[in-house]
Amino acid sequence: MIFKWLFSKSKPIDMKKFLIVGLGNIGEEYLKTRHNIGFEVIDFMAEKFEVEMTDFKLGTKGAFNQTGKKIILLKPSTFMNQSGKSVRYWALKENIALENILIITDDIHLPLTFFRLKAKGSDGGHNGLKDIESQLNTHNYPRLRFGIKSEEKSFNQVDFVLGKFSDTEMVKITKVLPQSMEIVLSFVQMGLDRTMNNFNIRLPKAKS
Repeated sequence: MIFKWLFSKSKPIDMKKFLIVGLGNIGEEYLKTRHNIGFEVIDFMAEKFEVEMTDFKLGTKGAFNQTGKKIILLKPSTFMNQSGKSVRYWALKENIALENILIITDDIHLPLTFFRLKAKGSDGGHNGLKDIESQLNTHNYPRLRFGIKSEEKSFNQVDFVLGKFSDTEMVKITKVLPQSMEIVLSFVQMGLDRTMNNFNIRLPKAKS
C-alpha cells in the first residue's frame, strides 16, 4: 500500500521519481570524514552517470533517468543535525512518495564497508536520522547504512565520526562504492523488499 504523505499537495505523487539522499557535512574540513560517507556515495554515482550536481536551496542536487525512472541525487547543505529539513523540502517540492526516498548514512555499529538496507528503524543515536524522523514525522523510511565501525574497543564517538578515513580505509571504501551504487539502483528498479533479500542476506546482523 502506497503511503501518501503529501496530503497538502494537489499534484499527484510521481511514483517513478526517487530521491536518493547522502548524509554528510558541507565544508572542506569534513571531506573524507567517516560521517560523510553518504556524500561519497552520491559523488560516486554522479560521476558514473555524468550528473551535474548544482547548488540549490538546502542542498546540492542533480538527476538522471534510468529505464523509465527519474533518480534525484541530493547532498543536504544544512549540516548533519538538520538533514531532515533538506529531505522534507525536496521530497515535497518533487512530490516524491515516502517509500521512494532512500537515505544513505554512516553506521558506527556495522563493520567497515558492510551495508545494511532497512525499511525503517530507530535513529540509533545518529543526529541526521533523528532530524529526518522529526521532519518526516515517521521512522518508516528506507535507509542504507554504510558500516564505519571502529576496531578500537574504547574511543570518543564524536571525534571518530568526524575524523578522516585512513589511506588504508579509503582503499577499502573505494572498492565497495560500486556495490553501494548497485544497491541504490536495485532499490529503484526492483523495490525495497527484493533488494533487501538480495543484499542483506550476506551481511551481519546490525543494531537498528
